[in-house]
Amino acid sequence: MTGSLFKGNFWTSDILSTIGYDSIVQHLNNGRKNCKEFEDFLKERASIEEKYGKDLLSLARKKPCGQSETNTLKRALEVFKQQVDNVAQSHIYLAQTLREEARKMEEFREKQKSQQKKTELIMDAAHKQKSLQFKKTMDAKKNYEQKCRDKDEAEQAVHRSANMANPKQQEKLFVKLATSKTAVEDSDKLYMLQINTLDRVRNEWQSEHIKACEVFEAQECERINFFRNALWLHMNQLSQQCVTSDEMYEKVRKSLEMCSIEKDIEYFVNQRGTGQTPPAPIMYENFYCPQKNAAPGKATGPNSARRGPLPNPKSLPDDPDYSLLDNNYSLVYQ
Repeated sequence: MTGSLFKGNFWTSDILSTIGYDSIVQHLNNGRKNCKEFEDFLKERASIEEKYGKDLLSLARKKPCGQSETNTLKRALEVFKQQVDNVAQSHIYLAQTLREEARKMEEFREKQKSQQKKTELIMDAAHKQKSLQFKKTMDAKKNYEQKCRDKDEAEQAVHRSANMANPKQQEKLFVKLATSKTAVEDSDKLYMLQINTLDRVRNEWQSEHIKACEVFEAQECERINFFRNALWLHMNQLSQQCVTSDEMYEKVRKSLEMCSIEKDIEYFVNQRGTGQTPPAPIMYENFYCPQKNAAPGKATGPNSARRGPLPNPKSLPDDPDYSLLDNNYSLVYQ
């Protein structure tokens, strides 16, 4: 900390002016305003992190994501869902951390405001006393100067009446001159007294001004340091959040490295396989010459194949199974 810049650079030649002091106070007020803005920024960032965390948590716990997968890929997806859940939780925790940092900033800001107020009360009193004493001094000076002019006029009147024949008139002028001289002496003493008092008050004000500058400069150094550290810490927290998330995502990557395409295919075959023998070819079967031992998969039944040609009769024409129509044999179905 410098400790001497403020007290050496905020003076003015006008004894009634407070522009230097006011400039410092305004700077401190702006500094606290900046702290308040960062505090509000942290609170809003915390709300964003919390909402993101809760939305991500809801997504991880409620939204299906490859729920019918099996074996190694299923295990990788389970790790994925769990780590997304963990990332969501870490964002919610970050929101709580940011609110805590905002609370610390608020406490620091209020502490500095209280400290500044104490110094301002002392300086306000010093400024008021200085202004009041300056007015008294200027009034005493004005009165003193008027008494001096009155005395000068009385002396001139006495000189003008030197040749006057009226002694009473001359005596009256001498009395007035004596009175004016006494008034000058009294006003001069009062003026000197007020000057001395003003000098004492000015020295006291100057001493308080120096103290206030030292206090305010120390406060400003503390504020800048605190604000800088708070911002630095905020960056560290955000970086740590990225590192934490990446560590969780790395676990997912590790689980994906353990995923085996061959094992998942083999697992599916073992769990869901229906057999190793395909169906046999469908064989032709003559409706009139059925095969007793049809091959597997062979269709049977009267309508399962196209009818063959009409067979030649093997029995005699007088066979009862045949009848003669127009000298032609016809098969009669029974």
